Amino acid sequence: MNSVGEACTELKREYDQCFNRWFAEKFLKGESAGDPCGQLFKRYQLCVQKAIKEKDIPIEGLEFMGPSKGKTENSS
Repeated sequence: MNSVGEACTELKREYDQCFNRWFAEKFLKGESAGDPCGQLFKRYQLCVQKAIKEKDIPIEGLEFMGPSKGKTENSS
């Protein structure tokens, strides 16, 4: 599936590949420590946010998921 912004599609594919590899090779084997795809996710998230603004897509009232959801700045 393509991303909301054409410029973000390759970043989405890179993140999806990283996540799927981590999920299959680590998480399902009980190795859930670490966040090897976090930086890719952040780059993709910024790209999507920019595309949403450029396309004037209304997002008021929507909740977003991500690594920092529910965490404070000092949480680990």
